[in-house]
Amino acid sequence: MGRASRADAAEHRDEIVAATSRLLRERGAGAVSVNDAMSAAGLTHGGFYKHFASKDELMGLAAAAAFDQRIAGMQRILEEHPERDDATTQMLDRYLSVDHRDTPGTGCGNTAIAADSARAPGDSPLHAAYTAGLRATVEELADYQPEELDERERRDRAILQLATMVGALTLARGTAGDPISEEILSVTREALRGRR
Repeated sequence: MGRASRADAAEHRDEIVAATSRLLRERGAGAVSVNDAMSAAGLTHGGFYKHFASKDELMGLAAAAAFDQRIAGMQRILEEHPERDDATTQMLDRYLSVDHRDTPGTGCGNTAIAADSARAPGDSPLHAAYTAGLRATVEELADYQPEELDERERRDRAILQLATMVGALTLARGTAGDPISEEILSVTREALRGRR
C-alpha cells in the first residue's frame, strides 16, 4: 500500500471513529449498526473490517474519542481563563446549558455513554474506554479546584462536581420540553458556583 493509500486509510478510520462517537452519544451503542457508522462517515459497509476487528472495538474507540473531545474542551477553558473561578464558571455555563442538553452527539461522554458502559461486559472496549475517560475527567476537574486544597480534597470535590453535573444533565435531558428541565440546569449551575 502506497503512502497516499495509507494516509487515506488512516483518514477514513478517523472519520469513522468521529462519526460513530457522535452516533454513540446520540443513540447508544445498541442502536448503532456497522452500516450506520460507515454511512455516517460517508463510506460503504464493505470497508469496515479493513479498519476494525469488530463493532466492539469501534465502540471503544468512539467512546474514547468522546472523552478526548470533552477533556480537550476543558483544557481550552483553563487556558483561556487562568483564574480558576472564571474557568469554573465558564465550564459550568457550557456544561449545564440548554445547548449541551440538546446536542448529545457532541456532548459529554460521561452522561451519554454511562448506561452503555453499565450494560457492557467489564472486559469490553467500551467499558474500558468509559472507565478511563471518567478517570481522566476527574483528573481534569481536579485542576479546576482551589489551589489551597490538597490533592485528595481536590479529587474528592472533582468527583462530587462531576457526579452532580452528570446527574443534572441526565435529568434535564430526560425532562426536555418541560420547564423543570431548564430549572434543573439553572439550580445546579448556581449551586456548584456557590460551592467553590
